[in-house]
Amino acid sequence: MYLEGFVRTKTTTTASAVLSCLLAGTLVAGCGGGGSGGNRSADAMLEDANAAMRALKSVRVDSTSTAAQGGTVTIRLVTDLDSRCTARTALSEGGRLDQIRIGETDYVRPDRAYLRKWKGGTSVTGEQKLWIKKPVDAAQPGDGLSACTRPFVSFGTAKKGRTTRVGDREAVELTVTDKEDKGGAYRFYVATQGKPYLLKAVYKGAEYDTTTSFADFDEPLDIRPPRPAEVVDAEEALK
Repeated sequence: MYLEGFVRTKTTTTASAVLSCLLAGTLVAGCGGGGSGGNRSADAMLEDANAAMRALKSVRVDSTSTAAQGGTVTIRLVTDLDSRCTARTALSEGGRLDQIRIGETDYVRPDRAYLRKWKGGTSVTGEQKLWIKKPVDAAQPGDGLSACTRPFVSFGTAKKGRTTRVGDREAVELTVTDKEDKGGAYRFYVATQGKPYLLKAVYKGAEYDTTTSFADFDEPLDIRPPRPAEVVDAEEALK
């Protein structure tokens, strides 16, 4: 079993391709049951972790993906796993994209370096301080925007490994292989104390490596839209 959405989309060895892959849904997710450790199978432990993750009301997801020939994309997503989240995407070559998603509305703020890289923005002369307001259904795969939801669905074959620590929590390492991803290897770290949360997932493949960490389980969220004076409505601007 494995968590769907991690590497179903193939990437090239450029940072932009890695970004497109990540934002098409490649941050890790899970599926599941209850309890952890002991004599439970690796598949059962993944199911426990997935069930615990699906039951969350909020979580922070930190992901770093590096292409085989250089270029790194990092994303920090704070989400209610439904319709409210914030995301910050940073490119190692320069460029940052901030996003707030509330219901059916996205507020997006790319910095100057990001605009130049993705839009060929040679006319951009100052830092971008305004947020662009646009409907969520206008988002396209590869446009850099994150979804608040995560599928938490498993596939592949799991094998139980060593006990280790992730931060201040004890965890068991689960190795997962998938016949559809030849040459790729996955490691999941599931908490063995308290609720069996997924604490970290690592993927190493021929084209890119990704490490995703989960934290701030069920912490209160304070996600608000930007101040009206800081917002430009994309649809109104096109009228």
